[in-house]
Amino acid sequence: MSPRGRARAASPRGAIRGTAGAGVPGAGVVRADALARGGALPEPPPARTIVLWCPDWPVIAAARAAGSPPEHPFALVAKGLVFASSASARQQGVVRGLRVREAQARCPELVVEPYDDALDHRAFEPVIRAIEGAVPGVEVLRPGTVALRSRGPARYYGGERAAAATLAGIAADHGAPGVRAGVADTPFAAEQAARARPVRPGERVRIVPVGGSAAFLADLPLGVLGDPDLAMVLGRLGIATLGDFAALGDEQVRDRFGVAGAFLHRLAGGRDPREVAARAVPPELRVEASFEPPLDRADQVAFAFRRSADDFAARLRAAGLVATTIRVGIVDERDLLLERTWVHPRWFDAADVVDRVRWQLAGGVDPSGLEAPVVQVVLEPVAVDDASNHERGLWGTGPDERVHHALARVQGLVGHEGVVTPRIGGGRTLAERVVLVPWGDTPVGGERALATVRDRPWPGRLPGPPPATVLERPRPVDVVAAGGDTVDVDERGALTGVPERFRAEGERGGRFAPVTAWAGPWPLVVRWWEAGGRRLHRLQLVDDDGRAWYLVLADHRWWAEAVAT
Repeated sequence: MSPRGRARAASPRGAIRGTAGAGVPGAGVVRADALARGGALPEPPPARTIVLWCPDWPVIAAARAAGSPPEHPFALVAKGLVFASSASARQQGVVRGLRVREAQARCPELVVEPYDDALDHRAFEPVIRAIEGAVPGVEVLRPGTVALRSRGPARYYGGERAAAATLAGIAADHGAPGVRAGVADTPFAAEQAARARPVRPGERVRIVPVGGSAAFLADLPLGVLGDPDLAMVLGRLGIATLGDFAALGDEQVRDRFGVAGAFLHRLAGGRDPREVAARAVPPELRVEASFEPPLDRADQVAFAFRRSADDFAARLRAAGLVATTIRVGIVDERDLLLERTWVHPRWFDAADVVDRVRWQLAGGVDPSGLEAPVVQVVLEPVAVDDASNHERGLWGTGPDERVHHALARVQGLVGHEGVVTPRIGGGRTLAERVVLVPWGDTPVGGERALATVRDRPWPGRLPGPPPATVLERPRPVDVVAAGGDTVDVDERGALTGVPERFRAEGERGGRFAPVTAWAGPWPLVVRWWEAGGRRLHRLQLVDDDGRAWYLVLADHRWWAEAVAT
């Protein structure tokens, strides 16, 4: 049998069709005789992509949060420059990259708000979830722009145009007005199709034919690549469009512009190597419990919420996560919300959650019970971590684990404020530098914010090293000169006499001790702009035992705040 005959026997229909291109216009048909002569299968057609784009999304999200009317000129600012502006602001010349003062000069009624990336993402999350409810496999390119493969939606909705229009409508119904859609062979071409000026008024969907991405992109300016430096260099070389850039050889571009330039060169030629990577849908970890009738005792609320706390812990385990920070919201029958964020030194289990609910309720308890009966408790994680990072060691966690359990047990008995740990804070006085935080909590802003406060230059702060012991309560001190006159500080900030002796309450039976050395005074003005502001003066003394005393003069009276041995 001839090679051609053998090939036809292997394929009764005489043709092999690529499964990836089945039913797609332009998909090639390879006959068996071509394979018999050593021919190669052509590349399967690219996986088509749908991109949904909401114009001016950062402005829309921020304007809603600020309560600004949609038609009012609005701009977002980052690093002193306009980051994004509304359509009404752009009509008056407020464009991206403009300085704030110049923007306000062009549009005096302009509303200016700082750009908040977190707000941008939070506001877009309901839109993403609505699209995922209709079609799985959504990739978020940025807030306001998502991509997904078109094959499944096109088959379900009866074509690419119908699928894109339906998904755009879903996004618009859930808070993203004016969404436009683009369909092309690559994500980059599909996004440019969505951003392109509509051919007809009111058109929301732009479809690039199969294999037509390069031709569609050819006339676009280099600025759409998002690399202004590359666009400037190419412009000097006489290259102004993506088509001109794509006409260059691959090796030339790679040798001249490196890997990043070669990647942008492929985008310009409609050869985007990326594929749509669907985001991992975050598990639903938020739990809530409603009480009917409302509960008027803290222990009843904590006991009733126990099942919801167990459910919360089970959801975390199923997702392979642990919660290190949670937010508890308590709603009473007056429709008032008592909300607080709790931090754990390790991670929260169900018992820890119930304790936090009870402690939070204790803040609003009087002798007769809660201020108002509770109708709902809402629990959601603020910070989660992979459970593998918190696994127990092969031989356990040793003393640290026992210390934690002991402190947590005592805290459960005496209350949240009953067990505290000291931390170093900021401030000018020694007392301000000691911060007592309940066990398991972090100061406002977290440890990073506290470290930033410590590192900031505090005007008037004494240089180190700090004294060894800061007294819990300042002690009154008498400082006298050689003639027995009390040492004070005059209006010019100088001592009225040379310190000769001093005595501190509770030291040496009230007898005076000689001063062997002294330094100061250092003035400190506290809240000078208020009526209750104070002027303090600080002084260091060394007695004959070698102990250094840190004194503060307030209202012409000396006080000992710390001592170093």
